[in-house]
Amino acid sequence: MFVAAGAPILAVGQVPGQAPSPTQPRAQAPAPVPAPATVASAPAQAPAQAPAKDPCIKQVFGLYCLGADANSLLRQHPPTNQERDGDRLALIYDQGQEQDYVMAFRGTIYKVVRQFRVETQLKFQDLYNQLREKYGPGEDRSLFPGYADNPASRQGSIRRGDGKAIHVWNPADTWRIELTWTREFGLTLAYVDNARDAEQRASVQRGL
Repeated sequence: MFVAAGAPILAVGQVPGQAPSPTQPRAQAPAPVPAPATVASAPAQAPAQAPAKDPCIKQVFGLYCLGADANSLLRQHPPTNQERDGDRLALIYDQGQEQDYVMAFRGTIYKVVRQFRVETQLKFQDLYNQLREKYGPGEDRSLFPGYADNPASRQGSIRRGDGKAIHVWNPADTWRIELTWTREFGLTLAYVDNARDAEQRASVQRGL
């Protein structure tokens, strides 16, 4: 059987002149391509700020901080007494068997001194042993006359004003510890901010 040129090709079962059956597959129109989603730009954020530097370089006796603001301490913990001399301020706290002196220069705490009312060789040795256990032997800067060659004679020389017991520790570059026993100041334990202590000493030398 010959098919005339140009005659349409009928599907199987299709009658000539009849429209294609709905069941016959038709070419599907291509599905529309969805437009790319628009990403909302996040709001600009300010760069994170570094936390403020803590001015406290050493906490002392759980109550005070070297390098901290003396006026803030004055407001939050009113002292038993206080003394002011120009740029210098001393806050005095009565702690029963001890008395604490918080020394400030231009509003910043540079030295905390605890003065012990009990002044004996036993008390001095007890404090020294505690500090040595934590920080090592430290540096002995004691000054005694030749006759003070034992604990009893050294204690006697201190009470007469002939001798001084001084031990110093430098646990960090920024602060130091001084354990001192003299006739003038008694038995004391001090924590000192090195930089600010040097600053106030220079001020004294300039007569300010």
